[in-house]
Amino acid sequence: MSTDRVDAESKVSGNQANIPARIRRELDIDDGDQLRWHLEDDGTVRVHVVQRRSGTFSDFDGYEGAEATDVTADHDMWGVDAE
Repeated sequence: MSTDRVDAESKVSGNQANIPARIRRELDIDDGDQLRWHLEDDGTVRVHVVQRRSGTFSDFDGYEGAEATDVTADHDMWGVDAE
């Protein structure tokens, strides 16, 4: 009899497996987070959770230039010098 602790189980369906709710809560896994899988030489698997907690523009405070802009007209020309 094995003495390994079983925290939760899930079934594989096709090529996907669900992460049990208890594990998701404990590790604070949310939509958009990534899982990095590491297969050890002894056959054990380690999973590292990479949490996505901010968007691409999360630190963007906005445009503070002297000129007013019109996003619908200026979007594609932003940063391009007019000739």
